[in-house]
Amino acid sequence: MFTLGIDYGTNSVRALVVRCADGAELGSAVFNYPSGHQGVLLDPKDHNLARQHPGDYLVGLEKSVRAALAAAGRKRGFSPARIVGIGVDTTGSSPIPVDAANRPLALDPKWKRNLNAQCWLWKDHTSIAEAAQITALAARHRPQFIAKCGNTYSSEWFWSKLWHCLNVAPAVFNAAYSWVELADWIPSVLAGVDLPAKVVRGVCCAGHKALYADDWGGLPDKEFLALLDPKLAALRDRLYERAYDATVPAGRLCPAWAARLGLPAGIPIAIGEMDVHYGAIGCGVAEGVLVKVIGTSTCDCGVVSARKTVPDIPGICGIVKGAILPGFYGIEAGQSAVGDIFKWWVEVVCGGDGALHARLTQAVAQQRPGESGLLALDWNNGNRTILVDPLLTGALVGQTLYTTPAEIYRALIEATAFGARAILERIKDYGVPVQRIVCAGGIAEKNPMLMQIYADITGCTMQVSGSSQACALGSAISAAVLAGAHRDFPAAQKAMTSVKARSYRPIAAHRRTYDRLYRLYRKLHDAFGGLDRAADLSGVMKELLEIKRAARR
Repeated sequence: MFTLGIDYGTNSVRALVVRCADGAELGSAVFNYPSGHQGVLLDPKDHNLARQHPGDYLVGLEKSVRAALAAAGRKRGFSPARIVGIGVDTTGSSPIPVDAANRPLALDPKWKRNLNAQCWLWKDHTSIAEAAQITALAARHRPQFIAKCGNTYSSEWFWSKLWHCLNVAPAVFNAAYSWVELADWIPSVLAGVDLPAKVVRGVCCAGHKALYADDWGGLPDKEFLALLDPKLAALRDRLYERAYDATVPAGRLCPAWAARLGLPAGIPIAIGEMDVHYGAIGCGVAEGVLVKVIGTSTCDCGVVSARKTVPDIPGICGIVKGAILPGFYGIEAGQSAVGDIFKWWVEVVCGGDGALHARLTQAVAQQRPGESGLLALDWNNGNRTILVDPLLTGALVGQTLYTTPAEIYRALIEATAFGARAILERIKDYGVPVQRIVCAGGIAEKNPMLMQIYADITGCTMQVSGSSQACALGSAISAAVLAGAHRDFPAAQKAMTSVKARSYRPIAAHRRTYDRLYRLYRKLHDAFGGLDRAADLSGVMKELLEIKRAARR
């Protein structure tokens, strides 16, 4: 038996054909979204805006799946008729305004060019003001709503985006019968669902992004939503009452899409989850295993048995039962920009391309920790965890007239690793067990230099997922369990996931230098992040020079 995993990323969609018995990947294909800049619709007047055209998702769905099936068809023993299930993961929170027939407004010629009628991509931060108001109102009237998401609601999330649309584009908001997360919408399309009320919603997006919890009856109550705006309260009836974990199917493949894709009609479609959550499954996440999916941004995922009590953790992205694995609390944290920071430095500032990335990587590998005298903050797209503040920006301290592009490149990499350490310390301080870390994503797989820096700074051994397509693999695993190819998720993960033989262990001498640099990073972090408004930063530059001299000796 085989399953199909479909992974909707920021710039492209990938389809992956996987053998259920052992996780072997028989064929894959990638389709780059054609609209906007590398698939993202931007507004030069507002750097916080990031949207996507839903039509790209549909074209990409058909083209990527058909190409992956064709690639798999060249392997002995495969036939599309032996595909027994489909899993889908996407970015999130990426809500789409839809009409009463579950059709995105952007597919209507009237709204085609209206940015507010598109999918509001996860990295859209236009709703900063609305997120702050939601946080303040919830703290006053419903503190339990935000306690599970670090006590701060984010501009990356569902309600702030909908409210911002209502505030800046009321015509679009009024035209939308409902809103559907991309992770729920794609499975509903495959299942032929033509009513928003019939879309099976996953608790992954609902719990982490939309303040959903069974403890208070699902979504936020109308009384609270009316404090935001009465129209949001009225919308609640057109959203959903229940959200489900991965034990519940999102539907079955409808005849129309079965014909378009060349697959058997009626096969089950797994519940939609966010990419990094299914990516965690594809990396073998279990209690004690932290998964880091390193890409344009970074997401950290862990699980704790639902039989245990998990305390509220300030500054994280959510504690949601069933969000990753059924029977476990899913715990999410992350950084708003990682790969995007490297891309900004190399391609925007330095005006380079992939070749320059490679040259700078080689140069960085020759540098010793601390020898540049530089220290950076990793907030070029705000801070997701642990400060949850999109109004923070990047910083670079210690540059001289002799500072080189490669030294700055390394400082930016180290900054993202320091941010990763801050997250790790926060969740461990609140009792989340972390015995090992498994990383996924192209950066983790292709950049040994970066992985060693992460190991040295965090003090943890870094392993790398055996699959270069962990998110799509996790989606395929969910489909395999749903289709009965494995009895449960632990059995499926044991059979279908692996880690690469090479791991990255901390180097003791590097650790000592990085511990000293991390203390300085936390001084900057806490001062600029508002945690220590009385901080004395006068010694930071001088200590960086001391560390620099020691490293060069």
